[in-house]
This record gives sequence, structure tokens and C-alpha cells, in this order.
Amino acid sequence: MTEKLGTLRRVDLRKIWEREDGDFTPWLSKNLSTLGEALELNLELHSTEAPVGDFSVDLLARDLSTRRLVVIENQIEATDHDHLGKLLTYASGYDVGVVIWVASAFRDEHRQALDWLNQHTDSQTHFFGVVIEALQIDSSLPAPHFKVVAAPNDWRKAKVGVAEELSPREEAYKRFFQELLDEMRDRHQFTTAKVAQPQSWYSFSSGNSGFYYAASFAQGNRCRAEVYIDMGDKEDTKRVFDEISKEKSSLEAEFGEALTWERLDEKRASRVAIYREGSIDTDAQHLTDMRQWFIAHLLKFRMVFGKRLNVIAR
Repeated sequence: MTEKLGTLRRVDLRKIWEREDGDFTPWLSKNLSTLGEALELNLELHSTEAPVGDFSVDLLARDLSTRRLVVIENQIEATDHDHLGKLLTYASGYDVGVVIWVASAFRDEHRQALDWLNQHTDSQTHFFGVVIEALQIDSSLPAPHFKVVAAPNDWRKAKVGVAEELSPREEAYKRFFQELLDEMRDRHQFTTAKVAQPQSWYSFSSGNSGFYYAASFAQGNRCRAEVYIDMGDKEDTKRVFDEISKEKSSLEAEFGEALTWERLDEKRASRVAIYREGSIDTDAQHLTDMRQWFIAHLLKFRMVFGKRLNVIAR
């Protein structure tokens, strides 16, 4: 006996989001993880309506896996030349690593333009075209669905399972952080990210823009767990770091261990960290021990620093 099946249909986006700026952009800013899943990016909102000359970016985000800035321009209409021009203006204005254009439909010439940009710009800048649609089964609530229609060639290869050409060290980093990421997501609900990168560090969202929890292999045969602070502006970052430093004694007492307070005056970012010996070039048992050390201290940073970051962010 055949089970009765529902009928899948598309819903007019204007019935869900009447206005692009007043309805759709605010919704997207709160649901970047859904867009990120479609692109396999770990997206965190940085700001809305970020200024670029006389214009403003719909959404400025950050890919926590690589710490690259991400520009997102969104429409609930078909793509047009005006938005393509704005997209390029915003990308150059913020020197971003990822550019995402979300629209209800992509004209062939605009999809081809993104493909051309992916082929002719450097490998550090990626352009994505994403169609947003709303789907409904019978009388169910409509559900958003993101469909990628333009992407860098290397991203497409990764999606269909073509092996990346990684060095043995990059393979080791990716394997180490993939296992850490899976445990942080599945056992501790620390993140929604799914894919690790072949690099010596990984950042996690704190829930507050400008603050990140991070695990890394540092110089000098050391491992580092930290609260990483980058407000996007050097003066703002140092002001925030100095504010947190006023609570150094109480924070370390609650943490239960001495911490390293690194203002990093020569850089835009600052950090509060804890270190231990360790290298990616060690045996499986030591790597397991380091992974558990990272997990324990990242959870402790969230428990101790989380409420302070919420207050400072407000």
C-alpha cells in the first residue's frame, strides 16, 4: 500500500517578507547559520547596514573558520545590475574574503559574472550566488531553502567529494580540528559548524560580535585556548580589552588558573589565553590529551567570560 504523499510548492516570498530592508534583511541577520550550512561556512553577524562611502552593506559577517570578513547583499527580487555594482563596491570597501549575493532568482548574465569573478580574482576571494526560496508541503508552515547557483571551482570540488591536495601537516590539522569540532558540536552544543579547515587554529562564536573562543597551535611548541577580541577597530579593541582587564583577579579566581593577558599593541586584536606544551607532530595519545584539554578550557572560558562579554557587548 502506497503512503499518501504531500504536495511540495513554492510560496511567494512577499507573503513572508513584505519588505526587503524591514523584514527580509533582519530575518537573514538572525538566521545566518542556515545560509552558512548551505555554503559550509561558519557565519557570524558582524554588523548590519555597515557604511561604505554613501552606501551601506546589507550584512557584514565573519567566517569563523577562517576569520575572513563576509559581505552579504540580499534581494527578494531577481538580480539586477545595480546590486551587482554595489556588491563589488562593498567587497572592495571592506577587503573581504567572501562575497555572497542572495536573491529570489538569478539572471544568467549575473550568474556568469560571478563565475567570471571566481575564475579571474585571486584564490583568497570567493563569490557565491544563492537563490532564496520558501517551500511548503500542503498546509505546513513555509520553510526557507537556500540553493547555491554560483560558487568557486574549489568549493564545488569539495562538495562532490574530490580530494583536496593537502600537505601531511595540513591533513593532520584538519583531522585534529574536525574531531574537536564534532565533539564540541554534538556533546556540548558549543557550535553548529560542521567542517574544519586545514589550518593550525579554529575560532568559535561567542554569541557577541567581536568576541571569539579559539583553539590553536602556537609558536614555540605550545597549544593555546583563548578569548580572542577583534572589534574591527584597533582603538575599540584595546578599550574593550582594558575594560575586561579590570576584572583580571576575579576572572582568574573563577577560572581557577592563571591566564596570559595579551594586549598586542602592535596588532588590531587582543587576547586572554592559557597555554600548554603541545604540537601537531606528536603521537595519537598526546593529540587526544590535547584535544580534551582544548575542550575543557574552551568550555571554561565560555562559563567564566560569557556573562562578562554579554555585558560589555551591550
